[in-house]
Amino acid sequence: MPTMSLKNKDTNSVTHQKIIEWVENIASLTQPDTIHWCDGSDKEAAHIYDLMLRNGTATQLNPNLRPNSYIVRSDPSDVARSEEKTFICSRRPEEAGPTNNWREPKAMHQHLQHLFAGAMHGRTMYVIPFSMGPMGSKMARMGVQVTDSPYVVAGMRIMTRMGAPALEYLADNRDFVACIHSVGCPLSEGQKDIPWPCNQQDKCIVHFPEERAIWSYGSGYGGNALLAKKCFALRIASHIARNEGWLAEHMLILKLTSPQNKAIYITAAFPSACGKTNLAMLEPSLNGWKVECIGDDIAWMHFGEDGRLYAINPEAGFFGVAPGTSMTSNPNAMRMLNSNCIFTNVATTENGDVWWEKMNAPPKKLTDWRGNTWTAKNESQAAHPNARFTVAATQCPALAKEWDDPRGVPISAILFGGRRATRTPLVCEALNWSHGVFLGSIVSSEKTAAAEGKTGSLRYDPMAMLPFCGYNMADHWAHWLHIGKRKGAQLPKIYAVNWFRKNKAGNFLWPGFSENSRVLKWIFERCTGQGGGHNTPIGTIPDPSNIDISGLNITEEIMQHLLKVDVDSWLHEEIPSIRQHYAQFGDDLPAELTSELSELQARLS
Repeated sequence: MPTMSLKNKDTNSVTHQKIIEWVENIASLTQPDTIHWCDGSDKEAAHIYDLMLRNGTATQLNPNLRPNSYIVRSDPSDVARSEEKTFICSRRPEEAGPTNNWREPKAMHQHLQHLFAGAMHGRTMYVIPFSMGPMGSKMARMGVQVTDSPYVVAGMRIMTRMGAPALEYLADNRDFVACIHSVGCPLSEGQKDIPWPCNQQDKCIVHFPEERAIWSYGSGYGGNALLAKKCFALRIASHIARNEGWLAEHMLILKLTSPQNKAIYITAAFPSACGKTNLAMLEPSLNGWKVECIGDDIAWMHFGEDGRLYAINPEAGFFGVAPGTSMTSNPNAMRMLNSNCIFTNVATTENGDVWWEKMNAPPKKLTDWRGNTWTAKNESQAAHPNARFTVAATQCPALAKEWDDPRGVPISAILFGGRRATRTPLVCEALNWSHGVFLGSIVSSEKTAAAEGKTGSLRYDPMAMLPFCGYNMADHWAHWLHIGKRKGAQLPKIYAVNWFRKNKAGNFLWPGFSENSRVLKWIFERCTGQGGGHNTPIGTIPDPSNIDISGLNITEEIMQHLLKVDVDSWLHEEIPSIRQHYAQFGDDLPAELTSELSELQARLS
């Protein structure tokens, strides 16, 4: 085994004995040639990018167009999260629940020992100490990831607060989440590396909630490899949050300020393709209103001394989907991508810039995400549908000054939203906390003709946490209900929103994007005791006149359609579908949600 040092030449000695022993054990198993302790410096980053350039992993974009920016093309087999190969290894299968893949912990550890034996031979093991959340915040949590991928190091530098400050903070033997990652492609002596090493055959992403450990093998991509993101910040953190009495959720956080300079803070949970990042960075169409971004993907919410829920964004960057992002859908995102970015699986132009579908009119000729020549005659997409940008939060022009506040921000409203062409109104306020949890538990989207299954059939994604909850989803709902019973709690209002209702011709009724500020205005008014509305069987709905549609080409008839509650379809289609959705959880389903469903049916009747 090559000689390895537990510290860099220019790094102070590591004093956290548990980390030292852990790194030594992983190195003994994986057999890397060298170990590098990441300090997060600019010098180190330059070295990492140089490695990726020399190995063909990355290509530098035109510095006159995108300074200090790079494109990376992954292996075509490694382009997204691998949910079917993602496992929760809790002690009992019931703790994982029906929506997670469960494996017995002891057997999985044996399998991982086999996979990781010698997995880093011929490579460097990078040790990445990091903080999720502002360093030193009572709401933050620490982690240490080892990886043999320079691409992961570059991504973690953007997405987390990593390096020497985190290692120094860990020096007091603080607890940390152990994150072990390998691309699963050891190199023999003299063997030439490839641009994107991965191991499709043995890929697995494994979580041990009770141990607070994550093992990921075979993939170098996104949420499979940047273990601080979905693996730590949601799956492991949600388990920690249940035990400690807080919430780790797949939610954006935004600051909404009125023309009178009064501000409230809102979190929102949407499944994929429902506009979460666009809402987080929204430019309101209403004069005098302002939206500022605190986070676009994850919210950790703790109770403050005043009984309110305070949220932090545990991340330090954005790992956003590029296709569909444009000056129309998200101008603030486009502006923050002008420099210092990593683009993954997008297309490139002849002059060394990036392009993706719906960004703007396609150039006549491109190099697609696979590295092949692409023209407008091609039937295939130039950028992969899951192509990504990775960029520091500090580059967002709409970033709120509070985004890094270790105290977090007090939440006034929580939004749940899916993509529904029918039945679900534009916006609805929950009757109370329990009813709000019910609305979150039935978040769903209707499948399109491009998806498997019957067009119009529902895919439930409760609280937008279906792929990310680290334990039984029914227990997650029970935890939310328990949160609502906390003595002295000053709870946020809860809303269901739906930007995607259509008319009989299949056209969207609501313009969306910046016009969603009109719905936010009504929510603001409700939270500050001003907004009107009327009670319906499913909750409080605004009257058409309560939504400011000045300047829009929307008739009162359209507004009535957008806000309509079709009692018959709720009774005979929605209620049976919810019962079927709930049935998979058996006796674990909280009794309060069964009651909420029965009460809804009674109100509709």
